[in-house]
Amino acid sequence: MIEKTFLTVLVLLLSIFSNSAICRDAAKPSLMLAKIYHQGINLDEYWVSEKYDGVRALWNGQQLISRGGNIYHAPPWFIENFPKQKLDGELWLARQSFERVVSTVRDDIPDEEAWRQVKYMVFDMPDSPFQFDKRIELITQVVNEADIPWLKKVKQWKVKTHPDLMKQLKEITTAGAEGLMLHRGDSLYRGKRTGDLLKVKAYQDAEAIVIKHFSGKGKYLNSLGALLVKMPSGIEFKIGTGFTDKERKHPPAIGETISYQYHGKTKNGVPRFASFLRIRKVN
Repeated sequence: MIEKTFLTVLVLLLSIFSNSAICRDAAKPSLMLAKIYHQGINLDEYWVSEKYDGVRALWNGQQLISRGGNIYHAPPWFIENFPKQKLDGELWLARQSFERVVSTVRDDIPDEEAWRQVKYMVFDMPDSPFQFDKRIELITQVVNEADIPWLKKVKQWKVKTHPDLMKQLKEITTAGAEGLMLHRGDSLYRGKRTGDLLKVKAYQDAEAIVIKHFSGKGKYLNSLGALLVKMPSGIEFKIGTGFTDKERKHPPAIGETISYQYHGKTKNGVPRFASFLRIRKVN
């Protein structure tokens, strides 16, 4: 009897471990990634939408998956009535709330109340064989049929000229948005970085690895003064602005990857006016 009970418990534990292992990882999805907008593009061929400052997530019909293949542990009620179709979108709270949404979606045990503030903003359908012009219609249909308050379609609109685009960019960033996106209407979904998808920002952003800390002076004595970071190209440079007082007291660790913004580069390839944005914690 004892032996039978032991075997039952062992099988149960192995089952739990197996399921836990499955929940930790999923196949890394092939997502459509954006290039940078530049003047001279025929804007008539593109749709415009807001660039949401959230966390990219693929809905694979069963789970929400990160760019790196990690599963976001949403509460069961959040996803139980989601469509069966694959969807590409952003887990989002509100403008200028990136840190809050990251904190919410990274928990293995979901915070029910925090997740009630999250919306899944859908902007594409990876498995659809149609051009984006048609995919917009399909997204609208799927989201409307699901009728879930936190499942939202991303608004798409048209703009004719570069000055109009820049005017809209200024208005939306002044209101707290991160920027705009352009999506070519006649494009198919391709799981790679492509000019069919473009991001439009008032600044450029990139990532680098922290390799050294420099102590601050004056007001920031005994706190972080600047970071020395290394770009993928191998170029090293300092970032000394963009940090909150809390981030200066508890700076990104050496070896961590950070995101920063900048305005152009020098002739030697060093980012101009680089400013810290955040630690890149979500893969």
